[in-house]
Amino acid sequence: MSYTVNESIRYFDDFLIFFVIAIALLAAFTWIYVKVTPYKEIELIRAGNTAAAISLSGAMLGFALPLASTVANAVNLIDLLLFAVLAAVVQLVVFVFVRMLMPGLSGAIVDGEVAPATFLAAASISVGLLNAAALVY
Repeated sequence: MSYTVNESIRYFDDFLIFFVIAIALLAAFTWIYVKVTPYKEIELIRAGNTAAAISLSGAMLGFALPLASTVANAVNLIDLLLFAVLAAVVQLVVFVFVRMLMPGLSGAIVDGEVAPATFLAAASISVGLLNAAALVY
């Protein structure tokens, strides 16, 4: 039994490094995303705006899916950082694309309209899932 535990503990430092970096990347992505969008998601969410919560949650999940895939498959930390940046750019492109499809998207989210926010979240998660699958190498 101790041999198995020792083998498991042997990789704990690798787990900790990758996990902490992944959390930091998720936080950095979220910070960048709320700075890039033309509305203030955190303030809107604090005020009870469900649409803002849905859209930001979708973007975070859309980023976390390929990030998780990258953590699981990364050869080293540079690999992790490179593909995390790619995943972040993809999510920002999704936002821009959905905003082009729905010109009133930003105002709708500020106004608390759930339907456009849900569509944005679904697009973010869907593309994030495809991105995650493409990162399995």
